[in-house]
Amino acid sequence: MPDNERKLVFDTHTNLLEQQALRYTLQDVEEPNLYRFLFDYETVPKTPFNHRIMPINMPEEIWITDTTFRDGQQSTSPFTTQQIVELYKLLARLGGPKGIVRQSEFFIYTEKDRQAVEECQALGYAFPEITTWIRATEKDFQLVKSMGVRETGILVSCSDYHIFKKMKLTRRQAMDQYLGVVKSALDHGIRPRCHFEDITRADFYGFVIPFANELMELSREAGIPIKIRACDTLGFGVSYPGVALPRSVPGIIYGLRHYSGVPSEMLEWHGHNDFYKVVCNAATAWLYGCSSVNCSMLGIGERTGNCPLEAMAIEYASLRGTTDGMDLSAITAIAEFFEEELGYVIPPRTPFVGRNFNATRAGIHADGLLKDEEIYNIFDTQKILGRAPTVMVGTHSGAAGIAHWMMSYYKLGGHMAIEKTHPVVAAIKQEVDKQFAQGRTTTFGDQELDEMVYQFDPELHRQLIFYHKEKI
Repeated sequence: MPDNERKLVFDTHTNLLEQQALRYTLQDVEEPNLYRFLFDYETVPKTPFNHRIMPINMPEEIWITDTTFRDGQQSTSPFTTQQIVELYKLLARLGGPKGIVRQSEFFIYTEKDRQAVEECQALGYAFPEITTWIRATEKDFQLVKSMGVRETGILVSCSDYHIFKKMKLTRRQAMDQYLGVVKSALDHGIRPRCHFEDITRADFYGFVIPFANELMELSREAGIPIKIRACDTLGFGVSYPGVALPRSVPGIIYGLRHYSGVPSEMLEWHGHNDFYKVVCNAATAWLYGCSSVNCSMLGIGERTGNCPLEAMAIEYASLRGTTDGMDLSAITAIAEFFEEELGYVIPPRTPFVGRNFNATRAGIHADGLLKDEEIYNIFDTQKILGRAPTVMVGTHSGAAGIAHWMMSYYKLGGHMAIEKTHPVVAAIKQEVDKQFAQGRTTTFGDQELDEMVYQFDPELHRQLIFYHKEKI
């Protein structure tokens, strides 16, 4: 559009008079744009900057969606129907009555998958809404419709890596094929959720924006919302201010909002953790105008995994200043279910869910915890997550660490408080030091320490056990 034909519009979101955005059209190139100056494959991908700063534009409402039963389940042993149902219940508990965990995505290819959908539907929960992911075939559309599901994900790969190298199509052919599939979904009365696969390696102005424009036009004609899921398939997204496309998370979200007019509530971010950026990128998507971030429980998923759902629940509370009814103790219940029912091993230092995430081995830290746990604990983990801070007794725990272990293990307080100068603490410390001097290298378990308390003072042990039972 020439400069003399541009129009001025009053933007009701920014309350500013703005120059009408450019209208980008498809660039149907003969050769793929693989951004070889960024992704040469033989070196670590480059992070380019152009110093263009996008405005933060946090949506009025933000939420989380779940892909544990779709993308997540692909990376683990398949869940049974009952396991899916129990985890779905935990999702609902975590999301609370306002549905902060808004949707959950299911496969429907097997009888087991369909049974899981039906049993979750039978629970009658308002949230999470059950959605699906399908192949773009008439049979799959009919299947979605027959199961009473209103929204489904459809794969629409958008980088030239996929269009040229995998699908062997031109950009025009790919766009026409995708639009045909979306029209079929609309004809069936199904809300399409278009998965823009590999968006962080895609030609943003040559394909992504022109395609998004066509989708928004289809949505207006059909009167049915079309959601765009921006998929950072290989975790290339970067959230730094001034970083350039195609890796810029702010640029992607701002561009889809500003150049294609995609409403915030129709935008969803789906990231992977290949470069340790998945949580920061998801939060950045929220900040720059994307209402929805797609996650999985414990971050399970392809390769390095998806964005951990529990991380974004905590991030939501941090950004909003409220849980909005979320039950964050469900995070602990989810972790326990994965370990106890699924046999899944959670790395012990994993934030919020690992068994040692709020444990300390250092004696100086344990001393601080004894005096005031706020000194060395991130927040009241007992109140929020149902996980009190703990001390692991090892070579550097000292008397303070042993005393804190006793306070925590036996749930002591008030007149039953144990000081680090207590004779039993001193006796246990002497035994611990002796074993490490003899070559021990592992920390002491709860049962070992409990037996030491009994060994050094059977009467005190009886009192502690009685007090512990009274507390629980």
